[in-house]
Amino acid sequence: MTACTALDICYCVHPEFKDAIAANVARIRTLLADQRAQGKAIGYLSVPLSAAGGGSFTVNTAIAARIAGRVTERFGPRATFVLNPGAEGGDGLRGASGADYMYMWTQILEGDKGLGEAFDFVYFSGPRDFAGYFELTGTHDFERLEAWFDDKIAPDPQFKDAIANGSLTRNGFRNYYGLRASVAFSYGSHDEWNIARMINDRRRGATDYGIANQLAVFFDGQPMSPGGYESPTAAGDVGRCVK
Repeated sequence: MTACTALDICYCVHPEFKDAIAANVARIRTLLADQRAQGKAIGYLSVPLSAAGGGSFTVNTAIAARIAGRVTERFGPRATFVLNPGAEGGDGLRGASGADYMYMWTQILEGDKGLGEAFDFVYFSGPRDFAGYFELTGTHDFERLEAWFDDKIAPDPQFKDAIANGSLTRNGFRNYYGLRASVAFSYGSHDEWNIARMINDRRRGATDYGIANQLAVFFDGQPMSPGGYESPTAAGDVGRCVK
């Protein structure tokens, strides 16, 4: 079925996940309100999680936790909370699609007023964030990734089936994490970029916000320029069901 958010951002979702999505949206909104009550700045981490392109969901989840931790340390844990989708996906969504998840995250990003009022910044993960996890140095990075696969992936029983059916390969792993590990190659992150852009556009026109109170936008550790975060990107999972 087609489900649309308050800002009329629509996804083709599975109705059986409707209640689980609603419950997790409510839970996370309470979590964010609690963090805000402690006086913290609130950030949203946009990070590829799926295995699309040759990566691993398990590895990406671990990387997301590391990035969230590093961003929190950068600004200070007493003053910052980073919402990590890899840790807060909620129960009851096993088998859900990317569109199901994005319908959920879009509602959380928008907030009640469609101004992203729960958040102060959005952090889009990039190549250097992923390189840090694998301790890549800029020299022989492909070979380092091959060795990482041989040492940590190939012997691990949890990856046995994926390797056996060809969905996880040494070359695919190397090429993904060496070339494409970034929001630039993520369906969901493309949508999150456009949502952040839409929120900032709305904030610029809102009396209580204006240019001075837009969401801060970071990519790969660096703040984006106005021309950067005001530009749209290709849609990912957004779209109505096709009959």
